[in-house]
Amino acid sequence: MTFTYYGHSCFAITLPSGERLLFDPFITPNPLAVGIALDDITADYILLSHGHADHVADAVPLAKRTGALVICAWEVYQWLEKQGATNVRPMNTGGTWRAPFGTVQCVVAQHSSGLPDGTYGGNPMGFVVATSTGTCYYAGDTALTLDMQLIPRRYRLDAAILPIGDNFTMGVEDAIVAAEYVACSNIIGVHFDTFDLIRIDHEAAIASFAARGFTLRLPTVGATIPLLMD
Repeated sequence: MTFTYYGHSCFAITLPSGERLLFDPFITPNPLAVGIALDDITADYILLSHGHADHVADAVPLAKRTGALVICAWEVYQWLEKQGATNVRPMNTGGTWRAPFGTVQCVVAQHSSGLPDGTYGGNPMGFVVATSTGTCYYAGDTALTLDMQLIPRRYRLDAAILPIGDNFTMGVEDAIVAAEYVACSNIIGVHFDTFDLIRIDHEAAIASFAARGFTLRLPTVGATIPLLMD
């Protein structure tokens, strides 16, 4: 399994079978992703954690071009239909989809969700993706929440993808506690540096995680790294 970072909270997970899961596409408006061409991105599935523009900006053109199945909250599904996206599976917090590659469960994220047209975006969500190769948790945009402690009661995580930029989501210190809650030492940070309000000190963040026994990886935009660690 590989992890390709497209900046902010947009990334793709590629399974050994070749299927690509793309999360929260925000590329064309992101000044840090100027080297990423939207037409070069492929996806079999697009997962949207919530309706904010910095997570759905490129969802419609990508869904139409790739034909990918979009997985999202009911209210985001209704908005996508109005934009002409038709291959959509609406879900909500707590639901599990038994996909061809494994399972996708929607889990609690403590945040807000409004769509680009100003309408209500439903519940924000995180996702647990479980496959025969490995299991990962993408927290979405969220504060630290005690609900995270429920995840290791059902799953043994191989990787956790957490927001660490602070201000709009968890910062580094709360993300370290989140890593403890979900019982995962392999952390990939997202939702940082895109705007002035969420800039972080990379070396200090990595050192803070390491001091608590966790590995924090901060991939550069456009980089592909192994999702799992030996």
